[in-house]
Order: sequence, then structure tokens, then C-alpha cells
Amino acid sequence: MRMTRKAVIAGSTGLVGNCLLQKLLQEPGYGQVLALTRRPLDIEHAKLKVLIADFDDLAPITAQMQADDAFCCLGTTQAKAGGRAGLERVDFDMVLAFARAARAAGASRFFVVSSIGSTLNSPSFYSRTKARMQAAVAEIDYESIQIVQPSLLLGAREESRPLEAASQRLMPLISPLLRGSLARYRPISADAVADALLQLARDDDARGVNVHSLPLK
Repeated sequence: MRMTRKAVIAGSTGLVGNCLLQKLLQEPGYGQVLALTRRPLDIEHAKLKVLIADFDDLAPITAQMQADDAFCCLGTTQAKAGGRAGLERVDFDMVLAFARAARAAGASRFFVVSSIGSTLNSPSFYSRTKARMQAAVAEIDYESIQIVQPSLLLGAREESRPLEAASQRLMPLISPLLRGSLARYRPISADAVADALLQLARDDDARGVNVHSLPLK
């Protein structure tokens, strides 16, 4: 980065978001990090400012969200959210609300975590929701929008996700078979996803909407 920037992040208590927050705080290119969260964080840092946020209505704090770069790691599952409506509220409505509020507050670059296989014609409601989110975010007039599409995330979550836990045990056995164009379907650690976001943020020259499978090429 050619200058000290200011970042705002949503989803910093999640698997990827927590990793990314730690990296942003250690990154010399960022002088301050704003973390939007529904509850206080249990960490303190000279660069960190926590903004308690209601993601259903960000208007009261939009003026405090002034930053150069906005990072969105919001995401849930149907099981945790209580069904399709709950998942859509988090993975679409809240992401879009954050993207719009961050842009209104002055952010010129937006970085967001989506998912591999996100297409509008996917048989998976989750994947269709992610694809709709990507399309909606792309319509916001940021100078640069970077969308990362990780496969199965590896890492310890606070909440129980039995199916995901079973997949985390199984996929490492299958991963060596996923080569070439299939490598993007390999499971990836949350830490590696956060690294990819930070790597993209270090590119001052990126413009437009870009979608990235992981690992980055």
C-alpha cells in the first residue's frame, strides 16, 4: 500500500472475520480499523475502534463508518438462521446494507466473502443467495469490488455445525484428488481466506468488479 488507510469490517466475530480483524490490526498499511459488531469484542488494540451496530438499521452509525476500505465477512447457515428467510437476511440483506452504508461513508473499495459455486441457477438456495448478493453488490459504485469464493472453510467455530464438522474430517482425504481447475474446491482454512483478502487489499491498482476463487493465482 502506498499510504496509510482506514478499514471498516463487518463480521469480525465469525471464522474468517476474526482472522481478518487480527491481520488488519497488524498490517502497517492500516492506521485504524473500525469493527461493526452487535456486541462488544473481547480484544483491545490501539488501532481498533468498535462500533456497536444494528445491521437492520445502520443509519445511526453511518457517519462514524468513514473508511477507505470495507471488508465484509458476514455469513450464516439455514440451520443457525432458522430457515431460508434468516439466511437471506444475513447473507443478502445485511451484506448489502453494510456495502451501501460503507460507500455512503466514503469507502472506495469493498472486499466480501462469498462461496464457491455461487450461481443464480444453482440448486442450492445458499449458493443462489450468495450469487444474488454478488450481483447486488456489483451495482454499487465502488472503485474496486473484490469478491472471494472459498470452498469449505476449515477452522474451529463457536457454534456447532455437525455436517460441516463431518465434511472437515472427510475433505482432507479427497483434496489430493482435486487438481487443476478442481483445486478451487479444496477446503481452505479461514486464516488463508483472510490472507487472500489482505493480499487483494495490498493491490492499489485494482479496479472494477473481480471474482476470485481460492487459492489466489
